[in-house]
Amino acid sequence: MVRRPVAVVVAAVLVVEALGVAALNWFLGIVVDRQDMSLAGLDPDMMSTSSKIGGIVFGLYFAFCGLVALLVAVRDRPPAGFGRILLISAAVVHGLLGAVAWGLVGWHAFLFMVVVLALIVLLLMTYDRQVGPAAEPRDAGPKGEGPVPVSGPPAPTTP
Repeated sequence: MVRRPVAVVVAAVLVVEALGVAALNWFLGIVVDRQDMSLAGLDPDMMSTSSKIGGIVFGLYFAFCGLVALLVAVRDRPPAGFGRILLISAAVVHGLLGAVAWGLVGWHAFLFMVVVLALIVLLLMTYDRQVGPAAEPRDAGPKGEGPVPVSGPPAPTTP
């Protein structure tokens, strides 16, 4: 199965992205602090601090998403509850960042965001739960009768 390798790759990509986002925002905060200029009357110290805090928050967010993906790989079970919501929100964030990156940064950043989005969606789809009749285990029945349920009442016979 490809489920575990996909989850491991998603976990690794999200952790590397977390470190990259945190480092980039920290660097931008240092640049703003050293320029000592204001933008439309905003305090440069406030802009520097908010950039650093934003980098830490988004870095922790992506790292936590990577931890959820790693737990999915280790347990080989689908993400449930808050973990599933967190991965879905990460997919939405990557879709929005991809749309913004196309216009501001270029197609390389857009391509990266779309690849990460596709990996997260692939993780969610490969571990998708089956509910209903398709989830029941089945054995092959006698030739010509098709699959029959493993447990339950016997199938009706016709004379």
